[in-house]
Amino acid sequence: MSLRAFHILFIVSAVTLAAGFGLWALRHDAAWGLSIGLVSLTLAVALAVYLAWFIRKIKGVSS
Repeated sequence: MSLRAFHILFIVSAVTLAAGFGLWALRHDAAWGLSIGLVSLTLAVALAVYLAWFIRKIKGVSS
């Protein structure tokens, strides 16, 4: 597995985990649920934007 493929796989995993944790936290009625959930979902969106940028960046680069 190349370093690029590992990087993409790692970021996809991070997006999935951050979104899953954010949704899980929002479902709980604890005082921290809303704030931690929103932070996690914001992080998931930021990572998804970074992933799109990274894929566009490496599209023109040969291995």
